[in-house]
Amino acid sequence: MKEVEVRRLFAANLLCVFSVILTAVVPTFLWDGFTVLGTHLVWLCICSVCVGTVNVILHLVLKPNRSPKRSSPAHKISRFLKCCIYFFMSCIVFHAIIVLYGAPLLGSVTETFLFSVLLSTFTTLQCLCMLGPNIQAWIRVFSKNGATSIWESSLQITAVCSILGAWFGAFPIPLDWDRPWQVWPISCSFGATFGYVAGLIIAPLWIHWNRKQLTYKSR
Repeated sequence: MKEVEVRRLFAANLLCVFSVILTAVVPTFLWDGFTVLGTHLVWLCICSVCVGTVNVILHLVLKPNRSPKRSSPAHKISRFLKCCIYFFMSCIVFHAIIVLYGAPLLGSVTETFLFSVLLSTFTTLQCLCMLGPNIQAWIRVFSKNGATSIWESSLQITAVCSILGAWFGAFPIPLDWDRPWQVWPISCSFGATFGYVAGLIIAPLWIHWNRKQLTYKSR
């Protein structure tokens, strides 16, 4: 495993971490009254757009899973449209799962859907950027020993950490503390964001410490 590739991964992940931090800092200078808690739905939109944009740009520049075959413009357009459809479907699926886990069905549709978009940005969008609209490749990557590169290992870690963070973030909601951040879906979105950031930092460090044990086979 090349040390240079691990450094590239670490630099890319740090840029994603900074993009999350900037979504909470920069809007306060441009928008009077903006706070992550007070205008949480706006922050969800800003965070999803900024993190998604940074992820797309990084994958276009770094090309971690560069295909040796050149595709035609028609194929690229078809692939792009499929990715858009998959992302929208991911938002719907996450929305349904979140409702099944106890989120309000009709009372907070906007909040739940925007939270679903955030989760899809942290998980599905990364899969689409790296693997494309290929469900079989997704299943392979998230199966045991299915990753074929350090980028896919990082994808595993960040996606799992994001979902676990969202799940742990739901624990304080039913408690009678009457805190502003217990309003749906603030604690869950914070949990997902912290999990995503933690995954971005943990992934390259874990890969660096275990690089001698990691062996990737091309498939």
